[in-house]
Amino acid sequence: MTAIPLEETTLALLKDKVVVISGGARGIGAATVSQLYRSGARVVSGDWDDVGGEKVKEELLAKAEPKDGDLEFVKTDVTDYSSVVHLFEVAFSKHGRVDMAFANAGIVETGDWFDPSLDLQTVQMKPSTRTIDVNLTGVLYFARVAAVFLREGARKEDDKSMVLVSSIAGFKESPGLPAYSAAKHGVLGLLRSLRVHFPKSHGIRVNAICPWMTDTVMVEGIREQWIEEKLPVNQPGDVGRVMIEVGANSKWHGRAVLVEGGRGWDVDEGIDRTEGQWMGEELSRTLAKGQVVLDDGIGWAKRETKVKI
Repeated sequence: MTAIPLEETTLALLKDKVVVISGGARGIGAATVSQLYRSGARVVSGDWDDVGGEKVKEELLAKAEPKDGDLEFVKTDVTDYSSVVHLFEVAFSKHGRVDMAFANAGIVETGDWFDPSLDLQTVQMKPSTRTIDVNLTGVLYFARVAAVFLREGARKEDDKSMVLVSSIAGFKESPGLPAYSAAKHGVLGLLRSLRVHFPKSHGIRVNAICPWMTDTVMVEGIREQWIEEKLPVNQPGDVGRVMIEVGANSKWHGRAVLVEGGRGWDVDEGIDRTEGQWMGEELSRTLAKGQVVLDDGIGWAKRETKVKI
């Protein structure tokens, strides 16, 4: 895989950029908000945890320096479409534009969809869909709304970008996390659809990051053994820095980036480069021809669908 270098000049690009981020009250989100703010960005952070979000804001503003940017917190539930719209409306109303959007909100697995103790009686109870609602539907809501606000008033020379947060569970098996893994795979599916569509339709770059083990409350159950095995660990700020790199550096578009031990790796580069080997040259060529026909996907919306009754 190709490494994603962290360029010092990228942080300088954040000065006065208007950035909307979800899940900014803790962990990776809070660390990203801090880096954006300290680099001079105008940040509008959303999270359902208003206590945590306001605390992050208060702590940063208490140590404000002349080079710092601007920070606003908005209580936001990414599973509520109108709440996501409101988050962007606050940013647009205050700053007149949106330059970058980070879909960072996420939660751990809720419940056990495939509990071995399930029987003919208990399986009749509908399981919680909260994990899917936050980690996939919430990202779809965020991306849809962000696409409009990023495009609004944009000039041809403006660099507009979106970053979606998936996980290593978005492309590797994650035993015990079926709903979480399904949602994170869905986020990469969204990336791979939008990366072709967005440049022509909206003039927006889009990337996704896939954090591996990151030292947050989400991994308390495996932290001790992980460290004993001397496996790489991300700090929240490491992931935030990679998110900022692909979000602010115009050279990156359409990439799914694994974040491992503070380093970023382009997952798709290896998949694309070796496709002929694992798929077979003939099938790979046929697939490529089909993709040319599909083009950027805009034609799908123009085609009539006839339903036979």
